[in-house]
Amino acid sequence: MTMEILRDMLRRIGPLLILIALVLVICWLASFAGIVLQRRVIFGLVNLVAVVGLYIFMGNSGLLNFSAVGFMAIGAYTSALLTMLPTMKHTFLPDLPVWLATVHLPPLAGAFIGGGVAALVALVVGAPIMRLTGIAVGIATLSLLIIVYIVLGNWTGLTGGQQSLMGLPSYVGLWTSGLFATGAILIAFIYQETRFAIALRAVREDEVAARASGVHVLRERLTAFVLASFVSGVGGALFGHFLGTLRVESFYLDPTFLFISMLVVGGMRSLTGAVVGTLVISVLTELLRLAEAGFSLPFSATTISAPAGLGDVVLAALMLLIILFRPLGITAGREISFAGFRRRIAPKPATQLKEG
Repeated sequence: MTMEILRDMLRRIGPLLILIALVLVICWLASFAGIVLQRRVIFGLVNLVAVVGLYIFMGNSGLLNFSAVGFMAIGAYTSALLTMLPTMKHTFLPDLPVWLATVHLPPLAGAFIGGGVAALVALVVGAPIMRLTGIAVGIATLSLLIIVYIVLGNWTGLTGGQQSLMGLPSYVGLWTSGLFATGAILIAFIYQETRFAIALRAVREDEVAARASGVHVLRERLTAFVLASFVSGVGGALFGHFLGTLRVESFYLDPTFLFISMLVVGGMRSLTGAVVGTLVISVLTELLRLAEAGFSLPFSATTISAPAGLGDVVLAALMLLIILFRPLGITAGREISFAGFRRRIAPKPATQLKEG
């Protein structure tokens, strides 16, 4: 009986253990690399936090969400305002209120408060949006992203407007980003195992039947939306403190479609898909960036470089191929498991060996 309980527990938490182990192994391997490659890995792990946040809502609800990057911006600017040195704020934001100009919190507190502010905004604006269905939700969240972008870009007294906001404490290193990525994975996994997420997935599959079964659709969608916005806000704070500077242009359409493509390519109906999609697109983007930069042939002065914009074309083509030939993504909406590994390495039965 004890072995059966342990086996069942391992089956349930197996995907979580494998994904966390994957992130930690990536961090360990990258620790032996040069600083340039390490920064690329850190950037990929920060993106992973954002994609996992996107999965929490999109994957469980099946609804498009274009506003995640907007909540990243809210988290980033909130954390920046709380953690910058007062002297830096006086230089770049002289019109701040006195209480905000003098406050100086530790970076960790700033990241979580940034996520909390993003979640609070999501709670307020999500209540009416989550009453919508289908494509209307996507249009509403895209409108929300545009509103956030315009407000932050023109609120010069609070955000600096279109100018760069510099002087953020730079604390996001390799293991810091790895720990935040594992934390985001843990939050997403715990949520998807709750009855709230199960009810939301029931709405995703058949809303009429779910309502008839007593599922409170608005509550379940809003819960996922707020939790996803919290993770996105923390991801935005990490992004700002990794670069040490903020520009409102960094939180608009380009990262929005990048994160959605990562989720779609990997498989938006599973947490494993979010991780795999982020890994695949990050590696592919880096390879294409190197190809566009060009490389010299051995024993020759000839330099070969790919046409500018090739990365965007390949990424769009990859999304198109996934949608056409594998709509559920690379993982087909399934979670990775120890059982899957055992099936791959298990020896064939004697009857199958004879037939082969």
